[in-house]
Amino acid sequence: MKNKILAFLFLLPLFAQAQTVTVSEAISTRDNDYYEVIPDNRGNVLLFTSKQTQFKVKGFDSNLHEKWEKELELDKKRPELIQAVPMGGDFCVFYQFRKKGNPVLKAHRYSPSANLRDSVTLKVFDKLFYTPNYQLVVSEDKKVVLIYFVEQSNEFTVFSFHMGQMKLLWETNFSLDDFLFQRDFLQMLVDNSGNMHLALSRDNRRARQDEHHLEIFEFGEATQGILQRYEVPMQGHLTYHALFSFDNLNKHLVAAGLYSGDNFARADGYFFLSIAQANHDSQMLRFRPFENDFVNILEEKEKAKNKGLAEVNVQEIVHRKDGGILFIGELNKNFQRGVATDNYYSRTGMRPIVDYYYDDLFLVSIHPNGEEHWKTILHKKQYSQDDDAIYSSYFLAKTPTALRVIFNDEIKQENTVSEYVVAGNGNFEHSTVMNTERKELSIRFRDAVQVAADEIIVPSERRNRLKLVKIVY
Repeated sequence: MKNKILAFLFLLPLFAQAQTVTVSEAISTRDNDYYEVIPDNRGNVLLFTSKQTQFKVKGFDSNLHEKWEKELELDKKRPELIQAVPMGGDFCVFYQFRKKGNPVLKAHRYSPSANLRDSVTLKVFDKLFYTPNYQLVVSEDKKVVLIYFVEQSNEFTVFSFHMGQMKLLWETNFSLDDFLFQRDFLQMLVDNSGNMHLALSRDNRRARQDEHHLEIFEFGEATQGILQRYEVPMQGHLTYHALFSFDNLNKHLVAAGLYSGDNFARADGYFFLSIAQANHDSQMLRFRPFENDFVNILEEKEKAKNKGLAEVNVQEIVHRKDGGILFIGELNKNFQRGVATDNYYSRTGMRPIVDYYYDDLFLVSIHPNGEEHWKTILHKKQYSQDDDAIYSSYFLAKTPTALRVIFNDEIKQENTVSEYVVAGNGNFEHSTVMNTERKELSIRFRDAVQVAADEIIVPSERRNRLKLVKIVY
């Protein structure tokens, strides 16, 4: 199989480096196909694919030559894939099927050669007449997975499974009072020890602004099998958006969020929350308003009155060793047009058109005491149409000395890939990584996988042709 290798060298004042870009041959896909890029920790790459009830793994060498292909047999009773999860060389496949009418939840663990190492049945449900819609959350160390589903809008069933040990750590069921998933649910997390952390947003509306609070539920070994609940009062602020993460080094649940005041349509500033796992009463919550100049730069206005930021999300949290964090915010929005009153089709019978805008990023580094260390803006402008924004946004590659923010300059067939290299003090450099002209690449950086400190693998999808792209610094 032929292999395409693109190599180039460029120098940065702060970060000197050489980059090699390797592209595999194309693989035929269909729109609904599922795939997962899996590093094997030996320099090779696996590609897990699912087409209805057919499951395959392709093996690629370090130059992205396809070396082998193997079909996996999950079960003979029409197995339904939930997710394939990389776990440091090996990988786990979670799936479900029905046995005598009852849903069965099962996991297979495979070696880097796609040989079955172990198989575990997590649960056989009795008299459950529907197929659960499972959601998966993976721990930071890629060893534990939390599997859950919600019944009747407020009844949670949760499993904590250790993939390294192929052992069910615990399972639990609980109901939440006065709970609406779309209104109250924020995030489900699992730490490296297999403990669940469920974050809810309560009374997050102007009429009850003073009562607004976050509600946290914890369950697992840390709580001795008892569902624990505690609150975080939001001090009269409304939550515009929030992202939680668990700091496994310092054993803290942390959050970075955006808050609003009178105008719930815009974010007035950001907040940082840190809660010690050993003492839920030890809460550190700090709010900081956006400065006028900062907002005007992002909104592309000159000396305008600060009215906050609209259409912005917290996309990522990076933990600092000292217990602080760095978080990344992104301006993004979408518009639907050409839609008739039924909200599904336009008057011409065509599907509605959706425009996606993914623009500037901002990075904020915060000390453990909540004080701002530094803040910076990284400019980008991405526009696409009717593609679910799969080529937009960015990928964050982490190295011991810097962060690399890699993205498509424009969402089109002939495109330039750029990156910002951000140092620990907030200084950054911008450079070009590659040009896709005449390379037939449409790169999905949101689905990239970092396989080493200096290497990422990212899929490219174009006209039902999938390629793997490896970038080595």
